[in-house]
Amino acid sequence: MLMLRRSVDPDWAPRVTRDLNALLVDHAHLERKAATTAIQLEKYRELFPKVHALNQIAIEELQHFELVLGLLERRGWSFGQPQRSEWITGMMRGVRQGRRESAIDHLVVCALIEGRSCEKFQILAAHLAGSEPELARFYQSLVESEGNHYATYLIMAREIDLDETDARLDWFLDRDADLMALRHDLCILH
Repeated sequence: MLMLRRSVDPDWAPRVTRDLNALLVDHAHLERKAATTAIQLEKYRELFPKVHALNQIAIEELQHFELVLGLLERRGWSFGQPQRSEWITGMMRGVRQGRRESAIDHLVVCALIEGRSCEKFQILAAHLAGSEPELARFYQSLVESEGNHYATYLIMAREIDLDETDARLDWFLDRDADLMALRHDLCILH
């Protein structure tokens, strides 16, 4: 399904799970941002027919946000400030201006964020299975949803313009690979 050109660094999971509180806070912020992004996509005229689908994504993302907040509360950990993701910032810097171009690029970036989340949740589930079974099950439970969001965003972009979407997807896949090569030591998902 995923067409990613660079794998996640093998030491990523041990690195980001050294502070599970920070990782869960980051995850919570990402789910909240994913919900608001789905609603913000409704501003594009090309996506007016997709409002119900975008609302469904927003609702699912808010439900995930609540689930992560619940995990934080059960562990006695505080919700805090988000960390800045150079990967997400770098991906968003590639979004072009112009209504139609911006709509396609936003959808492609959203698809790749969801795709990377799907991949990383699988990695986290496997990595945490022995030491944190509750978190491992939680991350495994999100994989299908993230994969569906990836596909939905990509389909929406292709329905606007198939050839343009595929060209932009190719461009963003290269950008993703370049950004994935940059190492950071933050306990964040992206």
